[in-house]
Amino acid sequence: MFEQCEDIVKHYEELRAELERPEAVADTARFRRLMKEENDLLPLVEAYREYRSALRDAEDALSLLEEEKDEEMRSLLKEELSEAGRRQANLEQKLKLLLLPKDPNDDRNILLEIRAGAGGDEAALFAAELYRMYLHYAESRRWKTELISLSESGLGGFKEAVAMISGRGAYSRLKYESGVHRVQRVPETESGGRIHTSTATVAVMPEAEEVDVVINMNDIRIDVMRASGNGGQCVNTTDSAVRLTHYPTGIVIYSQTEKSQLQNKEKAFRLLRSKLYELELERKQNEEAQERRSQIGSGDRSEKIRTYNFPQGRVTDHRIKLTLYKIHDVLDGDLDEIIDSLTAADQSARLAKMQEN
Repeated sequence: MFEQCEDIVKHYEELRAELERPEAVADTARFRRLMKEENDLLPLVEAYREYRSALRDAEDALSLLEEEKDEEMRSLLKEELSEAGRRQANLEQKLKLLLLPKDPNDDRNILLEIRAGAGGDEAALFAAELYRMYLHYAESRRWKTELISLSESGLGGFKEAVAMISGRGAYSRLKYESGVHRVQRVPETESGGRIHTSTATVAVMPEAEEVDVVINMNDIRIDVMRASGNGGQCVNTTDSAVRLTHYPTGIVIYSQTEKSQLQNKEKAFRLLRSKLYELELERKQNEEAQERRSQIGSGDRSEKIRTYNFPQGRVTDHRIKLTLYKIHDVLDGDLDEIIDSLTAADQSARLAKMQEN
């Protein structure tokens, strides 16, 4: 591990030297790429330098301890040695985590897709609550949100909602949210006071760039139509809505949130690219099925990952057996404790797998 760290520090110093050369700025794309690589390596380089500092402190304290006769000084040196040892252990663990292979999609924007599942109108209302929960979380991280498509139910619920969330690290924070979310509560429409269980499905897809997915236009059918909705300027009066049908996969995309047909078409293609990219990721993950199973949250949309129980005021994530008694805070977008716990559990599982090998 430490040899690997030494190599990374050496490479980092070479990058710094390259960036300081006047001609480096001439090639803007290359300069940006080098800057990103430098920023990505910096946390590991700093942690390794701190580790080396702790190691030197321990060696110095041990050397002085061997020569020191005064008991009071020996006591201080032993305390210093112990503190340096704790720092070493903590930094060694930090280095192991930083050396784990990074998901190449972590810094990407995401497409968030939420669908009502079992439970009729109550499921649609829950889907709308989940959508608002993620929007509030995005606002707390100062990420940008953009509605791609929306299909509403009669009571203010969502049959389906798709949104783009743009911001650094969006995928790294929200990638564990894919799966079936379950709610247990007494619906407003229930006169008998019985608790109902409803579900909604969440899918988090990294946004695909045009270079990631090549779409053959011969495989696409594009239909334009009048948008459905509550009326208003350009709604129901012009053919602004766009539907894409991708023949090879059967994927159908419908976009009507913009007044412009061109903008709706652009949004539809962004969503289609991301869905095709996700299919390719799933294919690769299936080839690495054993490794994937060792990680927290496979991203399988059929996996029941979380329960929101209103009578008990609790939220339980079943993958890591985490229960929090603050359901309203969570639904208001306070997700960091859950996401941090999922990230830590995933890192621990990957570390254990790496040590086995």
